[in-house]
Amino acid sequence: MTNLDFSFLNIRFLDIIDILLVALILYYVYSLIRGTIAVNIVLGFVIIYLVYLLVKQMHMRLLTEMLGGFVSIGFLAIIILFQQEIRRFLLLIGKNASLRNRSWWAVFFKRKEADKDSLAYIQPVIEACRNMQKSRTGALIVVAKFFDTQFYRNSGELMDAVVSKRLLETIFQKNSPLHDGAVIISEGKIKSASCILPLTDNEKLPPQFGLRHRAGIGISEVSDAIAIIVSEETGEIAYAKQGYVKMNVKYRDLEQLLIQDS
Repeated sequence: MTNLDFSFLNIRFLDIIDILLVALILYYVYSLIRGTIAVNIVLGFVIIYLVYLLVKQMHMRLLTEMLGGFVSIGFLAIIILFQQEIRRFLLLIGKNASLRNRSWWAVFFKRKEADKDSLAYIQPVIEACRNMQKSRTGALIVVAKFFDTQFYRNSGELMDAVVSKRLLETIFQKNSPLHDGAVIISEGKIKSASCILPLTDNEKLPPQFGLRHRAGIGISEVSDAIAIIVSEETGEIAYAKQGYVKMNVKYRDLEQLLIQDS
């Protein structure tokens, strides 16, 4: 009986680690673009590259030159077309960047006190959502672990206010000059109001989703923030995180979600 010789494979332990890391990166990239228009763009790139390899093997010079020029700038095109997805990927890697101003001593030994202070905004937000749901007042509240001053400064009014039920309800009143856009909460305070957020490119969202829902989902796609949306039409509360949205969220569930993601 002939023994099979697999010595030609020459697989090292580091090669296995390498394959697993590449698989992990591909999984995260897929999870970031799943359900968005980016999937179709990636599929288009793959098809063009496969056609390029085919015509090159068949020595079709004109098509090879044309497609070769496109393939040669493919990396630059990917950076331009997928800048939002690349931003989300980098945020996923550095999601603990909000701790950059804290000492390691504070992170490990003063975490309970910091957590207690950072969670103080939750009850006012829940109470405001409860009242706005009853009055059918539309609202978009974004909770960000890291407040990007440059990003939000260009689209809203900067604030530095303690989170309170009355303040949130006042901001989202229809006659308020700040009711359009989103309120940004970070570090337990209202940092900005009337912010215009990027809309999601997800084509699979229900048709009844308006700009408020699409903006909430959009900001959760391009950052580590979560969004709470109160529907003006139905009063239903939605919760968006990492591009996914939970509908008809109850108050107790909302509290648990905010504690978990803070």
